[in-house]
Amino acid sequence: MSTEQLKKTALNEAHRKLNGRMIDFGGWDMPVQYPAGTIVEHTTVRTAAGIFDVSHMGEIDISGPQALPLIQHLTSNDAAKLVDGQIQYSALTYPEGTFVDDILVHRFAADHYFLCVNASNTDKDYEWIQGKASGFDAAVKNLSANYTQLAIQGPKALGVLQQLTDADLSEIKYYWFVRDRVDGVPAIIARTGYTGEDGFEIYFDPNESERIWNKILEVGKSYGLIPCGLAARNTLRLEAKMALYGNDIDHTTTVLEADLGWICKLGKDDFIGRDRLAEQKENGLTRKLIGFEVIDKGIARDHCPIFIEGEEAGIVTSGSPAPFLKKNIGLAYLPIEQTAIGTHFEIDVRGRRLAAAVVQTPFYKRSK
Repeated sequence: MSTEQLKKTALNEAHRKLNGRMIDFGGWDMPVQYPAGTIVEHTTVRTAAGIFDVSHMGEIDISGPQALPLIQHLTSNDAAKLVDGQIQYSALTYPEGTFVDDILVHRFAADHYFLCVNASNTDKDYEWIQGKASGFDAAVKNLSANYTQLAIQGPKALGVLQQLTDADLSEIKYYWFVRDRVDGVPAIIARTGYTGEDGFEIYFDPNESERIWNKILEVGKSYGLIPCGLAARNTLRLEAKMALYGNDIDHTTTVLEADLGWICKLGKDDFIGRDRLAEQKENGLTRKLIGFEVIDKGIARDHCPIFIEGEEAGIVTSGSPAPFLKKNIGLAYLPIEQTAIGTHFEIDVRGRRLAAAVVQTPFYKRSK
C-alpha cells in the first residue's frame, strides 16, 4: 500500500519532524522507532518515561438502558462488577470461545460504556457488536475519529503528566480513569498501558494533538521522557507477557488456551462462546500459551517452527530479544503435557535448532 493510501493519525507530521521511521502497520502510517533506536526507547520506558502515539486504536461507545446486558452478552469478563470510573480487560468472543478481539471496557455510568479496541479490528468489532445489538435497547457508535490516544508510560510518567493536569493522578488506581483536563483540553485520563510499567493513556480531541504531544515532550524532557515507536511497544509488552492480537490470540485461539482464564467468568449470565469455554474447562485443554527463553545463542522470531522430540509441535507466536532482561524470549502454544515450567524443546531458526525452555511469566514484573 502506498503512503498516500495509508491511514494517518493527527500526529503524522509530528512523527516525521522527529525523524520517526514510518512503516505500514495494519494500514496505518506509524512510527516504528525514532533516531534513538528501539533498545534506548525500551530501556527509557523501563527506567524513566516514554510517550507513544496510539491513536490508531479504536473507540466504540455503547449507551442506553441495556448497555450493560449487551456488553455482558458480548464479552467473557463480568462487566457487572465495574463501577463508574473503573476499567476491565476483557474479550469479545465468537461462539467457539475464540477472540473477535481483546478490549478494554471503561464504565462511564451504569448505562454508558466506552470500549478501546485494537486498530486493525475496529471496523470488524463495530460490525460484530452492531450485528449482536438488535435485541438490546442500546446505541453503538464508532467514535474512533473523535479521539487522539497517547500513552505516557514508565516510572516517571506520573510526574510528567501531573505537570499538565489538576487531577490528582496519584489517586487514580491501576485500571481506573477520570475525566478531567490535560493542558486545558478535556480528556479521559486512564491508568492503563501496554508496557508492563506504570503509566497513563489519555484520550482527547484530535485537533489538539500536536500541541499536547509537544507539551508532553517539553515538560517530560527534565524527566528523561522520549518519544517511542511501535517496535519498543512490542518488546515492552512481550516482556510483560501481554498478548498481541493477530500473533498470540485470534479467531483460532480460545480465551482459556491463551492463559487468560482470569477474564473468563463462566459463572455470569450466558455470553457468546460460554458453552464452548465451559466444555473446554471441563474436558481440559489440549494446548496452552506459554512463555519461553532461548537457551542457545540466537533469536527465535515470530512464526519459527517448534519441535518436541523431533516432531513439529507448534510455532513461535511472538519472539524477540528482551532489551531490559538481556535475554531472548517468546510466546508459543504447546501441547498441554509440554507446558510445565522447565520443559525443554527446540526452535528451528533458519535451519538451525535452538534449545529453549518453558519459563515463568510474565518475564518482567515491575517493582510496585
